[in-house]
Amino acid sequence: MADAPLSPAVLKALATLSTPTIANAIEQFNVRPRNVGFMDASIRCMFPHFGPMVGYAVTAKIRAAQPAGPGEAIPRRAMWEYILTIPEPRIVVIEDLDNPPIGSFWGEVNVSIHRALGCIGTVTNGGVRDLDEVERLGFHFFANQVQVSHAYVHVVEFGTPVTVGGLTVHPGDLLHGDKHGVIQIPIDIAPDVFRAAKEVEARERRIIDLCHSPEFSIEKLAELYG
Repeated sequence: MADAPLSPAVLKALATLSTPTIANAIEQFNVRPRNVGFMDASIRCMFPHFGPMVGYAVTAKIRAAQPAGPGEAIPRRAMWEYILTIPEPRIVVIEDLDNPPIGSFWGEVNVSIHRALGCIGTVTNGGVRDLDEVERLGFHFFANQVQVSHAYVHVVEFGTPVTVGGLTVHPGDLLHGDKHGVIQIPIDIAPDVFRAAKEVEARERRIIDLCHSPEFSIEKLAELYG
């Protein structure tokens, strides 16, 4: 089992922040353009009341529209063994190659298996199902849609980059998701993101407090913006 690059304390701190707060903090480091690094609105949080999800990406690609051809489907055990090479907590990021997606990889059974393998949630451009059962298990669902059937779903690839919601995700990437969406946190700056977030929040709080104050004026607002 792979060692985690970050301490549990860092992950716990990141889990107290919202994804917009994470985005604001990452901007302070100028490590990437501000219009990249997060998934688009096609990926929806199915259980927004769960709060933030933080973990390392396990990646795979699936198809479900047709039965697997000879040698196309990846043996399930191979996928399970691969999962254990990624540090905990794990987030399974699945790119559905069908257009449009037709079958759900995720339901109560697969969630139970992956939960036992140290996974805390999934992000997919495909579908999910068994919402009531999975909600009770506390497993995060971020998906494009809800689907009734698993159809002919099978894994065709794992451990390679995938693209979900417009974001390319590599195995081991650090992801953060909540009701606002999913963002990738660069590992190199992750230990400093919480501090940066609190600094941004402090600056924003001064602006917000002024706007709600009887002492508000454009002059004072301009002073806060420097």
